[in-house]
Amino acid sequence: MSTVKNLLEIKGQTVHSISPDSSVYDALEVLEEKNLGALVVIDKGKLIGVFTERDYARKVVLKGRSSKETLVADIMSDRPIFVNPHTSIEDCMQLMTDKFVRHLPVIENNQVIGVISIGDIVKYIIDEKEYIIENLRHYISS
Repeated sequence: MSTVKNLLEIKGQTVHSISPDSSVYDALEVLEEKNLGALVVIDKGKLIGVFTERDYARKVVLKGRSSKETLVADIMSDRPIFVNPHTSIEDCMQLMTDKFVRHLPVIENNQVIGVISIGDIVKYIIDEKEYIIENLRHYISS
């Protein structure tokens, strides 16, 4: 059974974060620069939330707020759902579906060691299936 650890070994463990005291505008600049859909919000080394494009659209744009004056802390999802490296890929898919989230921070020893997205999971599963198919083709033709 594939786990988050397997996915992170391929994807990498780069974590892009933002402070809760940063402006939403600054967070959006990071999302644009890094081509991301979410940032983990870290305060004093601890995960306290997740900021997503969806948060921006629903809590700033639709409410007529200013992204330069609104703080990340004011609109972030402050009860982040997270997984650990030993969580199965199937459990991650179920959790994302049940909780309507697209990004999961990965926590180990109380530290964020990665972030996985639904896109990462889909790519991992497709690559895994292609690998199996190729090995079966090779086995059959041998």
